[in-house]
Amino acid sequence: MTAPAPGRVRPSGEQLIKIWFKFVPREGWLPYDTEGLWALAVGPDTARICNVPFLQDGVAEGDVVRFTTTPDGLRWATGRVEASGNCTVRVLPKPRGPLGPSAQAVFDRLAPFGLGGEPFSKELPLVALTVPASADLSSVKAALLRGEAEGWWTFEVGCATDEWKAA
Repeated sequence: MTAPAPGRVRPSGEQLIKIWFKFVPREGWLPYDTEGLWALAVGPDTARICNVPFLQDGVAEGDVVRFTTTPDGLRWATGRVEASGNCTVRVLPKPRGPLGPSAQAVFDRLAPFGLGGEPFSKELPLVALTVPASADLSSVKAALLRGEAEGWWTFEVGCATDEWKAA
C-alpha cells in the first residue's frame, strides 16, 4: 500500500539511523509526544530524513536535521539545517465519505500527482504524504481542497514551503 516517494532519498546498502523528535501533543489528536523517523547520516551530527512524518510538524522527507546523541544512544533532533523543498501533507479519509476509511483509496485518488507516502495503521487510515518540490503544487492543493469539500477526507499540511503557500 505504501507508495514510494519520488526521488526517494534512501540509497540501497546505506545504514539507516533513527532520529527522534519530541513535541507537545495536540488536544484531540493522537496522544504521542515523540516520533522516530528513519534517516541517513550525512555528518557526525546531521542526517537526511528518509520517510514522511506522521506527527512532527516543520520537517519533510529529504530535509537535513541536526541531532544530539544521548548516552543511551538515542539521537534527538535539535533543528532543521537544510530544507529539501518537499512538503508534508497528512490526509485522513472520512469513514462515511465516498472513499470510506481506506488509505489505499487516498493513494489511488492522489496517485496522478506522483506523491509518496505511507499509511499510519490499519486502525487509523491516516496517510502521510510527501509532496515533492517538483510536483504541480497548485493541482495537488486543488485536489486536496476538492476532496475535503466533497467529504472524502480532511487534511493538514505539516510542512509547507513558500512555493506551496503561494500555489
